[in-house]
Amino acid sequence: MPHVPNPSELSNWLSTWGYLGVFICVFIGNLGIPVPEETVLLAAGFLAGRGDLSLEPLYLVGIGSAVTGDCCGFLFGRTGGQRLFERLAQRFEFVRTRYERLQIFFKTHGSKAVFMARFVVGARFMAGPMAGAAGMSFLRFLGWNLSGALIWCSLIITIGYLLGDELERVAHVMHTASHWVALAIFLLIAGIWFIFRERQQKRSET
Repeated sequence: MPHVPNPSELSNWLSTWGYLGVFICVFIGNLGIPVPEETVLLAAGFLAGRGDLSLEPLYLVGIGSAVTGDCCGFLFGRTGGQRLFERLAQRFEFVRTRYERLQIFFKTHGSKAVFMARFVVGARFMAGPMAGAAGMSFLRFLGWNLSGALIWCSLIITIGYLLGDELERVAHVMHTASHWVALAIFLLIAGIWFIFRERQQKRSET
């Protein structure tokens, strides 16, 4: 089983760095840098329960850092990713076809993908660049990303706040459960993509 960072050690670190430490960890985690975001938020919630941090500002910092990191990824996809796809599409037919399908997919199912990616370790940082490259509206992306971040951050921080005494056990359970959640969401998105592709092929044939 992969190593799960010790929440007690993170609590000691966050006692020194406070809200800034939470912001940095969650922000860079949403940029794709491997940081144990869930464990950081659990530890921060535990500190709030102990009185070292205040719960309301912690919610704001957690949600704000998650959304800010994802928005940076979106802007990268919109500027660099979109230009790259467009240049490759001019040279390669298969790239043009897949890029067009990606754009249509995000217009149809992008909201679901952005929202659900928030709860999948290793997938959430990809939602922003892909949505940006596919040409998804920024306000639409922001709305669904914010909705996911509100639930994700609030839930994990509250669990740490209420179950601080069982912090390490909770971290292990969440780490294990995240793999099953990731698999379920992957299969769901794969199913949606398969149905979408089949419909597109039938339309092109007619």
